Amino acid sequence: MRIIRQWHSAERREIWSGTEGGVIKAWPWDVIAKSLSLTPEEKYMASCLVENAYIDLRNYVTVGTMFSLPTTDVKHMLADHCRAKVWSLTSMTFALWDARTRELLKVFGMDGQVESARLEPLVMPEQFIEEEIKVKPTKKEKNQGSVTFLKKSWNALIGAGGAVRRVATKGTFVEDNRRTETVAQAMDGAIWSGCTDGSIIMWDGNGNWLKEFSYHNSSVQCIKALGGKVWVGYASGTVQVMDVEGNPLGGWTGHSCPVIQMAIGGSYIFTLAHHGGIRGWPLTSPGPLDDILRTELAKRELSYTRVENIKMLVGTWNVAQEKASPESLWSWLGTASSDVGLVVVGLQEVEMGAGVLAMAAAKESVGLEGSANGQWWIDNIGKALDEGISFHRVGSRQLAGLLIAAWARTDLKPHIGDVDAAAVPCGFGRAIGNKGGVGLKMRVYDRRICFVNNHFAAHLENVTRRNADFDHIYRTMNFNKSHGSAASDTSVQLHKAVNANGNQPDEDRPELAEADMVVFLGDFNYRLYGITYDEARDMVSQRSFDWLRERDQLRAEMKAGNVFQGMREGFIRFPPTYKFQRHQPGLAGYDSGEKKRIPAWCDRIVYRDSRSETIRECSLVCPVVAAITSYEACMDVTDSDHKPVNCTFSVDLARVNELIRRQEYGKIIESNEKLHCLLQESHHVPDTIISTNNIILENEETVVLRITNNCGSKKSAFEILCEGQSTSKQDGTKTDFIARASFGLPHWLEV
Repeated sequence: MRIIRQWHSAERREIWSGTEGGVIKAWPWDVIAKSLSLTPEEKYMASCLVENAYIDLRNYVTVGTMFSLPTTDVKHMLADHCRAKVWSLTSMTFALWDARTRELLKVFGMDGQVESARLEPLVMPEQFIEEEIKVKPTKKEKNQGSVTFLKKSWNALIGAGGAVRRVATKGTFVEDNRRTETVAQAMDGAIWSGCTDGSIIMWDGNGNWLKEFSYHNSSVQCIKALGGKVWVGYASGTVQVMDVEGNPLGGWTGHSCPVIQMAIGGSYIFTLAHHGGIRGWPLTSPGPLDDILRTELAKRELSYTRVENIKMLVGTWNVAQEKASPESLWSWLGTASSDVGLVVVGLQEVEMGAGVLAMAAAKESVGLEGSANGQWWIDNIGKALDEGISFHRVGSRQLAGLLIAAWARTDLKPHIGDVDAAAVPCGFGRAIGNKGGVGLKMRVYDRRICFVNNHFAAHLENVTRRNADFDHIYRTMNFNKSHGSAASDTSVQLHKAVNANGNQPDEDRPELAEADMVVFLGDFNYRLYGITYDEARDMVSQRSFDWLRERDQLRAEMKAGNVFQGMREGFIRFPPTYKFQRHQPGLAGYDSGEKKRIPAWCDRIVYRDSRSETIRECSLVCPVVAAITSYEACMDVTDSDHKPVNCTFSVDLARVNELIRRQEYGKIIESNEKLHCLLQESHHVPDTIISTNNIILENEETVVLRITNNCGSKKSAFEILCEGQSTSKQDGTKTDFIARASFGLPHWLEV
């Protein structure tokens, strides 16, 4: 329920509430106030009275009016005290009310267009998709020939696309990326609404669209205004400052997760993050005060820097639609996980087939994911890791046959947060998940680490397509929640430069590029080139891996800078992991069938950390430094035509000791003379003259109230509020003073 307190006329005060289904109610404040002062025995009867005392404002919507009250849930309400109006907002619709008469004045959309038709109720997407797609390949269909099966598969995928489009047109999913998330009023009276696509819309007090602008792709979560400034908090953790015209003044990374609320107290604006953290920022920021604090804190960096070390196990396996035995899972993960704190597993081909892909594509389009097979793997890997006692699952994501999941050891779990997931399909026109990537992003000791499980295009000749698959995943993978960087600069914001258009210069950088460490794992499908099947088998039997590595497509492409740019891989000392005959142990198990696929290192793990050519040591500037301690394949596992691969990392993470940093911050504030001067100046109120004479209005006449700001360099903001009113009688006495709080000015008074 969204509730807003609002006072009406001199005789009536009310609280307005917005609830599910677009219902708006007005509650008499006097009834509520009386119930607060009752004894516990009397409160039950009073609560019944209050419960039935409301007025349903839908009754005040005139029959036959051109406006229809939205039937979707009320998300936000705003009181415009100066104009005596109330705004009620759904995700995509605005309603404007007269607070005095309770009249519905206007209903309009996010584009400013007046709504005249009632919104249609939502459809249930999952049920609709199930009815639209009923395609499942059978063994009989496969036996009819590959051409017929491929044709049926293609038809199934086209059918899935049609089902998705029909669901989208029947529901509201087309506009799902643009909803109203917050609303606030600036000091100049303009109403600001923030949207999930990062755009901000300005309205006048009568609900007329003024202008729209956008400086971030991240969702707007909250807006706060004071004087000539407006602060905007984003889902990325970014805080941005603008003037009342919407021009950007500066911005900084406030938190590592969404900023969900802001409040102003004293000379600070405080931001509340999704994980519960609260930080305060000077109202004058960005400015000279920030520059001094940043410089002074940098000099003391060593005193509040701590380096943590964790061990990570990363594993990848193309399971070829099979299910592993407990022994295979233990061989792959159980022994290696004994001394690690974090385990991340990526699987490919958990399930395939036209029906599976079609259903997965349809579900993805309406925000659904996962399957029974995927859950089986998660449950059984959890058993191998002693989940619930030694390890706890912290996140997972499935896209058709791709699955990624992560588990953290009990003592490390409290230091892991902000776990988000993402998926990028690469198959059939970048729409189907038979190829693609699924990722997890998490904050470990306040450092962002991303893991991406991939399955690239198959076949020896498709090197360019594999490179393109990586490029597409790297550039387009966007995680569900936060899109910002870890807030290592916690006490002083590092405001970013703003160009002439008001856009952040690095706004178009891929989200994976912002992470402190990225690990790519999966069936990359790069093969051995310039070699025959028999030559490869001979070299494998002789363990001549150096000779084979020279013919590895991935190594050649990375060296040429065509793929995995800036990343590195551990030294390969294990045999090629593809292709094997199932349940055939040893190196004799390589495929000897009709196709005789040349053995290859398809299953790989590559990574990058924070190191650069000039900085190699772990510090706040280079916060994550990783080293591979083992990189191997489990050649004794025979459940699939691929061998599982695992890689263990030793990772150093530099973090800020917040307690010590706050202490250093306090010492700087106390000892720096220049800061003292700036802080005193920020508290200074310009010399202002206000006429204090009583204003007596007996006739319809104009009286001038002059407010003068004698400061020639700074603006002064003010509000005129009516605290209450009383009436003078002819005998000189006055009626009782009736408080009007912040309702607005009386009908007969205009300023």
